[in-house]
Amino acid sequence: MAFSSVTMGKNCPNCFGYPLSIFFIVINEFCERFSYYGMRAVLVLYFKYFLRWDDNFSTAIYHTFVALCYLTPILGALIADSWLGKFKTIVSLSIVYTIGQAVMAVSSINDMTDQNRDVALYIALSMTGLILIALGTGGIKPCVSAFGGDQFEEHQEKQRSRFFSIFYLSINAGSLISTIITPILRAQECGIHSRQQCYPLAFGVPAALMAVSLVVFIAGSGMYKKVQPQGNIMVRVCKCIGFAIKNRFRHRSKEYPKREHWLDWASEKYDKRLIAQTKMVLKVLFLYIPLPMFWALFDQQGSRWTLQATTMDGDFGAMQIQPDQMQTVNPILIIIMVPVVDAVIYPLIQKCKINFTPLRRITVGMFLAGLAFVAAALLQVQIDKTLPVFPAAGQAQIKIINLGDSNANVTFLPNLQNVTVLPMESTGYRMFESSQLKSVMVNFGSESRSENIDSISSNTHTVTIKNAAAGIVSSLRSDNFTSKPEEGKNLVRFVNNLPQTVNITMGDTTFGILEETSISNYSPFSGGRTYDIVITAGSTNCKPTSEKLGYGGAYTIVINECSGDVTQLRYIEDIQPNTVHMAWQIPQYFILTCGEVVFSVTGLEFSYSQAPSNMKSVLQAGWLLTVAVGNIIVLIVAGASKLSEQWAEYVLFAALLFAVCIIFAVMAYFYTYTDPNEVEAQLDEEEKKKQIKQDPDLHGKESEAVSQM
Repeated sequence: MAFSSVTMGKNCPNCFGYPLSIFFIVINEFCERFSYYGMRAVLVLYFKYFLRWDDNFSTAIYHTFVALCYLTPILGALIADSWLGKFKTIVSLSIVYTIGQAVMAVSSINDMTDQNRDVALYIALSMTGLILIALGTGGIKPCVSAFGGDQFEEHQEKQRSRFFSIFYLSINAGSLISTIITPILRAQECGIHSRQQCYPLAFGVPAALMAVSLVVFIAGSGMYKKVQPQGNIMVRVCKCIGFAIKNRFRHRSKEYPKREHWLDWASEKYDKRLIAQTKMVLKVLFLYIPLPMFWALFDQQGSRWTLQATTMDGDFGAMQIQPDQMQTVNPILIIIMVPVVDAVIYPLIQKCKINFTPLRRITVGMFLAGLAFVAAALLQVQIDKTLPVFPAAGQAQIKIINLGDSNANVTFLPNLQNVTVLPMESTGYRMFESSQLKSVMVNFGSESRSENIDSISSNTHTVTIKNAAAGIVSSLRSDNFTSKPEEGKNLVRFVNNLPQTVNITMGDTTFGILEETSISNYSPFSGGRTYDIVITAGSTNCKPTSEKLGYGGAYTIVINECSGDVTQLRYIEDIQPNTVHMAWQIPQYFILTCGEVVFSVTGLEFSYSQAPSNMKSVLQAGWLLTVAVGNIIVLIVAGASKLSEQWAEYVLFAALLFAVCIIFAVMAYFYTYTDPNEVEAQLDEEEKKKQIKQDPDLHGKESEAVSQM
């Protein structure tokens, strides 16, 4: 490389043999990856619980965003190599990136319960923020690592290799730490008009880290070696391919001799070396065709698997795990497994004399990803067994709570079904057709009372009954259940079984005054916690502590006694809390991470080894493109399948990957490995012989020059 093509910093100090400038680049990468993965960790929950989109639409937008993040690296590479250079491209797109993160933080400040909020405006802000982030993170992706490599001299090959290891470590460290922290920030409560999950903080901290990343990178400007743009090899490759296709169809007549390869039709305009290099690149890119299916499954960790975790129990004893924190299992396992696989597994396979070639490793990685989704499907089946059945259109549910001290005989009219409810007991929710549930007749011995049911305004009801001294007392409450409580929260309500009115507070929530047998409205409470309860009955205050709540349940707490230090509370589960533990997701994460180690790491190494020296960036862009296409596949499959059961969708994705895995195995069987260095050396030798043939004196001049050395 000519010195004129490189701008040197005024001072290029070294630290432990490394250019000091690379430390600015490593810190920049750590902060940027913290910003990206931190924001992405909570993104699908932001869509579902803040913007109130359903699971399918939330998943679709999530994968559209990820696809954009892996399409824009091509744009970033073109800008850097053909126009601005790496440094200016990183700075410019980092500014765009920071603005995008800030817009996301602003878009989540108000909550959906604010009636003055313009929902369309805030959705537009969110989408604008995501587009800017995709442009920023994708645009700088191909530039930062290459810019770091540019800082080393030719004799610092060992230091350059170690730099890339440190660089990769900073990526995983940023990802791991942010995926732990941002879900904790999200779980905090904040808000202007009402209390809500604190998405402004969960997005604001990544925005701040991106700003820090930009400042740190600019701070090292005077030390950087800045290579000026030399033209993009991807553009030359595309032009060569385009000319070959155009020239081939232009000369379709038989008078033109056939070429050994269709790319040879570009020989009229492009040199033999570029054509040979393009052939090698296309040979590898052809193998890339089945690979997007792996990423279609892999990137669902942040969408479907995170949504699956919201229906599970996150109580790990000493700590409560948020659903989006389960994504940390992947980077933790990566840090553990990469050295184990390299130092233990591969040597053992080699000792067993098994030829575990790179393409065979990739095939195994795809197969393991399919198995991970089979495991996810089996887990989903177990989760579905614990989910309650809610009334569909034309159906109604009713629960009876007997607060009295004798048996109650209950008849549902006009259905005429009868049920006996024991003292201080309750029925589960009983399902009826709406036309078969118009009223409830309650009998305590010879006394009876009727309670009319309005199935038009609500389809889920609770009736409390009691044989008081003044006769039968009853109270009807519409429950309005349509699904389990969201985000692993619990719904809690109280029933007053005391002969006087009571005032109830639980935690920071006031339930107000309840008459005898009255039922309060439900209020949400975070899972895995206990809360202080204050019951005021006349001049008596009772202050019991609630039982530890689970995740995703609904509870009715009956107040049976409140006198002095004696408080009797009875808990009724209206909706069973999540009973399948999040730890059961670890096997599917483990299998998928095993697949990632043998697929992703091997794929990058294989691409590097099979690429010509000046076209490694082309294959890097092609590799990133497979990730983008994989996320597009999720959109297509999930949208076209119309499967109502989530476990069935997991099985569908697994089946598709198994089929693609077989196709790739066949393609790999017929692939012939090449050594680009040997091919290029052979081309150089042929070119040299050609020049000698054209100028016989050239050989003599070379021999003379050698003898004088």
